[in-house]
Amino acid sequence: MPPKPWKVLASRLNESFRIFNLRTDRAQSPRTNAYHDFYILESTDWVNVIPVTPQGEIVLIRQYRHGTRKVTIEIPGGIVETGDTPETAARRELLEETGFEPKEMIFLGSVHPNPAFLTNRCHTYLAKDVVRVTIQEQDEKEDIEVEVRSLEEIPRLIRDGEITHALVLAAFYRYYMEYLPVWG
Repeated sequence: MPPKPWKVLASRLNESFRIFNLRTDRAQSPRTNAYHDFYILESTDWVNVIPVTPQGEIVLIRQYRHGTRKVTIEIPGGIVETGDTPETAARRELLEETGFEPKEMIFLGSVHPNPAFLTNRCHTYLAKDVVRVTIQEQDEKEDIEVEVRSLEEIPRLIRDGEITHALVLAAFYRYYMEYLPVWG
């Protein structure tokens, strides 16, 4: 018999931070009837963008990440701000972080970053035929370097552990397995 949803008996906001709220849910197991507390991070949706130049190269970014205390190789992305659609946020993040603008945006799909304790989704877009139209507009907490790599290098960067961000890996999965017909 498949699992059933748990009955939420109470939900309480613990703290609110800029990018997420911490909530405690008290829920009852339908299997054992036992009560348990769950700590949930309420977060707005996120976006990821795979920018591809007219020459078929991928625009990547390098930036320092405080969680791992390391510089990572990623694709542009960020938070879907209030009033934005995911596509609007994807276009904005691409322009702010890289200075590039696409000719066309294609929605590749969404994932739940971690449904065990996060409420949001991460939406991935393919930005086709991107060209640099301006300089980067980084905020005060960003220090981003833009680099352009050939599409052929991406699998090696993943395999060699140079690209390790799980949501970036999920985005490239969508790109390789669902967008590129040669891989699907």
